[in-house]
Amino acid sequence: MTLRYAMFIAVNFVCALAVSQANWPSFRGPYGNGHVPDYVRPPLRWSVKENVAWKVELPGPGNATPVVWQERIFLPQALDADGHQRALLCLDRNTGKELWRQVVHYPDKEPTHRDNPYCSATPATDGQRVVVSFGSAGVYCYDFAGKLLWRYDTGKIHQIWGNAASPVIHDDRVFLNCGPGERTFLVALRLTDGKEMWKVDIPGGKYGEKPSDWLGSWATPAILKTAGRALVIAAWPDFLAAYEPRTGKEVWRCEGLGKLVYTSPVVSPEVVVVSCGYGGPALAVRPEAQGNITANRLWRTEQRNPQRIGSGVLVGDYFFQPNASPGSLHCIEWRSGKVMWTERLGEPFWGSAVYAAGRLYMTDKRGVTYVVAASPKFELLAKNELDGETTHATPVIVDDLVLIRTWKHLWCLREPKR
Repeated sequence: MTLRYAMFIAVNFVCALAVSQANWPSFRGPYGNGHVPDYVRPPLRWSVKENVAWKVELPGPGNATPVVWQERIFLPQALDADGHQRALLCLDRNTGKELWRQVVHYPDKEPTHRDNPYCSATPATDGQRVVVSFGSAGVYCYDFAGKLLWRYDTGKIHQIWGNAASPVIHDDRVFLNCGPGERTFLVALRLTDGKEMWKVDIPGGKYGEKPSDWLGSWATPAILKTAGRALVIAAWPDFLAAYEPRTGKEVWRCEGLGKLVYTSPVVSPEVVVVSCGYGGPALAVRPEAQGNITANRLWRTEQRNPQRIGSGVLVGDYFFQPNASPGSLHCIEWRSGKVMWTERLGEPFWGSAVYAAGRLYMTDKRGVTYVVAASPKFELLAKNELDGETTHATPVIVDDLVLIRTWKHLWCLREPKR
């Protein structure tokens, strides 16, 4: 390789990295772990009268987090209470103006919970296409002008509490947890045309009358990249597993999860942490392994735990997990599982934690965003309210702005430029 060619590759790599860092392309941001680039400086404080760049009214409630690519925002939205009309909205990032919407009509009935409106899955984009899961209505891929490129038929995904797992793009593939319910599977689709590349069936189950009968995974898969390989990490009832992205072959599994898994695995080259819901356990495991690695877990919580729906974030030596019941945040030393602190903040947290500028941003069900120092010592930096609007979505942080999706509005928070 010539020096000139090597410099060309390096420059293009840096440019591509810079472009990807300026966006929020999927559920957990540009890195898939709740982190934003170091140069991002979001506002610390806001209210209905302070640091509001714009807000737009939405057609109805929803839990999906918006995704952002340069000047465009993509947001799924149910247009009716029965989920018969499911839409993808494209908005202008600078004004919130709707640029286009594509509507999918689904005539059948699909169960869900009142707190989980239809179209709860966050889209994913690679900068050319945007992929969205509409549950039993299927997976759809559009270009940035709103043209339908392909559709994948998932078949019925039926569970009494609905579905919420989001698609994830890695290289030329889309990965999706199609569940929960009696039919549950992990699928890899070719990004260019939606062709099914592989599918792994996961043991499902029927909703029972007793809490001991409840099971299912609403968890979005995570992509773990290390120096030697990439893995698709997925959390299921009773176990956590890693899959080879090209073939779907199971690389390792760790048993010991609970029956209900809402949070997504939080991954780094050093550790994978996952927290179950409805009082289930949390556990941590080293990701560089093969086969059944249950005996090699770093730790597993045995006592009854809080209800967890939103996903946590790893920062240095610590793991921070927001909780839905009660509305608290706890800090764990991830190597040992030692709880450094637990603090009750407010209402339950359904959204996930985001790490930016040395801070944790988390929005509770009443639309209050708590900004906390990402530290083994608890420090509340700000408490920002938005008129008590219900929200179950995760804050989106891009450059100098924060987007918060409530059941009434999409808010854009930004400090005025001086």
